[in-house]
Amino acid sequence: MRGYRLRDRIPLGFLQKQPVITLTVNGSPQQLEARINLAQLLNNMQLSGKRVAVERNGEIVPRSQYAQVELLDGDQLEIVVAVGGG
Repeated sequence: MRGYRLRDRIPLGFLQKQPVITLTVNGSPQQLEARINLAQLLNNMQLSGKRVAVERNGEIVPRSQYAQVELLDGDQLEIVVAVGGG
């Protein structure tokens, strides 16, 4: 059996790093995989289904558009979670 390097069996481009974007979430820089939308980000942050308000670059994003809003390098997000109480 002839030996081979694992690298020889992996498709070209697979070993290249995935592109990343840097955005600011509530004042904290975050690096994320490129091509992520707002709904996916909220899901990754375990905020799906919770009452949140999101501001992107100074503008409120309607909840109905979360899945359509692709996040871009340099975006500034403010995410506020509503808390019930009395």
